[in-house]
Amino acid sequence: MPSEKIVPSSDLYAISSSTVRTPDESPRPVRVTARDVSVFYGAKQALFDVSIDIPEKAVTAFIGPSGCGKSTFLRCLNRMNDTIEDCRVNGRIELDGQNIYDAALDVVELRARVGMVFQKPNPFPKSIYENVAYGPRIHGLAKNKAELDAIVEASLHKASLWSEVKDRLNEPGTGLSGGQQQRLCIARAIAVSPEVILMDEPCSALDPIATAKIEELIDELKQNFTIVIVTHSMQQAARVSQRTAFFHLGNLVEEGPTDMIFTSPGEKRTQDYITGRFG
Repeated sequence: MPSEKIVPSSDLYAISSSTVRTPDESPRPVRVTARDVSVFYGAKQALFDVSIDIPEKAVTAFIGPSGCGKSTFLRCLNRMNDTIEDCRVNGRIELDGQNIYDAALDVVELRARVGMVFQKPNPFPKSIYENVAYGPRIHGLAKNKAELDAIVEASLHKASLWSEVKDRLNEPGTGLSGGQQQRLCIARAIAVSPEVILMDEPCSALDPIATAKIEELIDELKQNFTIVIVTHSMQQAARVSQRTAFFHLGNLVEEGPTDMIFTSPGEKRTQDYITGRFG
């Protein structure tokens, strides 16, 4: 094993060099760092002291049974839990070394840097064009209509949707198929040039063909973005991710290169989940 992986409990964190290795053995700089993150909903504790490093330009998958805390932790990464009454987050989460829970941090700016794609496609009740243009417009990313047009076209290209919608940009986004709507939501997320894209079970409402297209898209997007995906499908995690984290009962049980987690996990709970003994 590479020597810079020095956390004995999981062999995950490259504290000495700030890199994490993916299965191809190439070191990737750490983009997001979480240390001892706990989440409470009122008096109920939903997450217990989660620590993880997320490398850039790679896909990290969160797996585990329903209610294990994987989506709760995902929402911590762009402070979506701020919108939930009585939710409290302890611990530290850093994006490029900056504490995202710093009181002085602009949460709107954070959510531009850390985009979110939800389980159910949720296009705005606007045209296809306006769905993608909305973010760049409110963030002032385009000086004029030509620049905005270019951002919209580039984002739809990156989301593998341009060829399907280029002749109907003024039609409602809600008129697209489910898979197209999800790709539109991905285009909307990447239009503001985020550094990280969070995906909360993005394929669970889609048929197998649409799911395959989203998975192909995720594989392409990782060339330019850091991606974290919550999935209920272990097969999907194995197909799309370079690193996998297994959650159970609010705890991060273990995390590491995806092939290692699925073929030789270090924890019995992980082995039991992957082999179908519970879940």
